[in-house]
Amino acid sequence: MGAAGAMERELLEAFEAARKAADAVGEAAAAAGVGVGGEGESPEAARCVDALRRLRGARVTTAALVSTQIGRRIRYLTKHPHSSIKATASDLLGHWKKVVIEEDKKNGALQNGKSSSTVVKVEKVEPMKVEKASRRATVNNNNMDTKVVNHKGGKVEKFSNAELRTQSIKVEKVQKVVHKVSSVENPSPVQGGPPRLTSVVKCGDASRDRIRAILGDAFSRVSEETRKDDREEVRNIIDEVKACDPFRIAVMVECALFQKLGNFNGPNKQRYRSLMFNLKDDHNTDFRRRVLLGQVQPERIADLTPTEMASDTRKLENKKIEEKALFECERGGAPKATTDQFKCGRCGQRKTTYYQLQTRSADEPMTTFVTCVNCNNHWKFC
Repeated sequence: MGAAGAMERELLEAFEAARKAADAVGEAAAAAGVGVGGEGESPEAARCVDALRRLRGARVTTAALVSTQIGRRIRYLTKHPHSSIKATASDLLGHWKKVVIEEDKKNGALQNGKSSSTVVKVEKVEPMKVEKASRRATVNNNNMDTKVVNHKGGKVEKFSNAELRTQSIKVEKVQKVVHKVSSVENPSPVQGGPPRLTSVVKCGDASRDRIRAILGDAFSRVSEETRKDDREEVRNIIDEVKACDPFRIAVMVECALFQKLGNFNGPNKQRYRSLMFNLKDDHNTDFRRRVLLGQVQPERIADLTPTEMASDTRKLENKKIEEKALFECERGGAPKATTDQFKCGRCGQRKTTYYQLQTRSADEPMTTFVTCVNCNNHWKFC
């Protein structure tokens, strides 16, 4: 675990160096008022290329590439305006693809070596209904007692030489078929995917490591919360929850938040606090479980609204509050009556509703407000 963690830290540090240098290339070009895509090597471009070459020479595994998501994060450099950065990044991604393919082939060869080819013999009995009357057996050697075995319904009957002369037997033909099976009877399942993490992978940034620790602790509680949940439909998915890797999901969520919101102490600090509160809230286990199971992708978390992050119980309460408010709003309006005494000037229909209010002084007649049911036209008169 220590070697894997050191490898992932090395990859992330080299990537951060390459990213900062690539951003510095663009900033320097913008300050100078010239284009970026040139063959001239600036100090920033040289640093970026050097960092990419260090990544090219570093020893990597499929598990490290998946846990850090560095291949997806570095892909934008393949479209960088600077030609050297673009070429080096493209070569780096091609090298990593070859590493993944070779590692998959190696794992497949090892798995095939472990499963030995066995030969399973299957005896297939085909009864031949051939009934023959026994001829009188002639035995040259009188000291030998001839015996015939008759297979009948799973029972074995033996007849001596003397009995063969007076009885008839049924002969059944036993055909043996040998099938070659190139796998063991109970092959062990091939474990796919990266190994399960026992702790969060640190990147060296104190604020980011703190976020990862908080997320890892929150996702680690989901299994126990699911087992103790009062709802049966939630308890039925306990196996799916246990199959997830909470620490790996925590790293992926933190990386996605960092890409969209930047550093925790930056301008989006309040947004970070809101997300962390909802993810670690003891009363919001549903949101944590949805993120852990992949129902909410890490890339979408930064854009979620408070309503989308709410628990299932809170969503039901909010729906009841909205329905009650709508009912109160409709009930608070003036009562309306339906009549055909008024003709709509827009569509000519007589399907209308109306109500009256005292809008002027008490000695003045009431004002009648009319609404056409057909075209929703409104008018009033005194």
